[in-house]
Amino acid sequence: MLLREMTAKPIYFSKFLVTGQVFYKSKYSYALVNLRPIVPGHVLVVPLRTTAYELNDLTLEESQDYFRTVQLIHGFIKWHYKADSLNISIQDGPEAGQSVPHLHTHIIPRYRLNNCGDLIYEKIDDWTFDEIWEKKRMEYLGLGGRNQRKQAMKPDDQRVNQTKQAMFEESKELRLAFETYLEENPKWKAWL
Repeated sequence: MLLREMTAKPIYFSKFLVTGQVFYKSKYSYALVNLRPIVPGHVLVVPLRTTAYELNDLTLEESQDYFRTVQLIHGFIKWHYKADSLNISIQDGPEAGQSVPHLHTHIIPRYRLNNCGDLIYEKIDDWTFDEIWEKKRMEYLGLGGRNQRKQAMKPDDQRVNQTKQAMFEESKELRLAFETYLEENPKWKAWL
């Protein structure tokens, strides 16, 4: 449901009040703008239940709603930010890099040129894929690959938190754009 249709009940990401950052809410999940985005459009999808710390904590109904929300927001972010691809990432538990004890999925727009992202891509350069993936990988490397990302991305210690006002304005922009997205892509309305 769109935020304008939501109740005034506060929404929490673990212990953090994030109601003003939320731009989409379903029965069991929500999407919000990120406090410390890697790139513009880096958003999170989170279950409403704050005691869902890891993926296996979700009930069947919550899980179906959660992944339906991830897929819906995936399409929206790709459309809105005109991304060539997206990273969809869950760091499931502290040993996997989860920094907030609440299940969440990162959705990060990616582009052929000036591609930036997290350090996990250092490992991708050595991977091999089938013929189609190998062709895409070679195109990616030809555009600068990991070295291009390193030049375009600020290191973690140079990234700064957005202000509450900036996140509120971004979520407001995304709510309005999401309505347009649904109008242009009516197949998603059945998912709401």
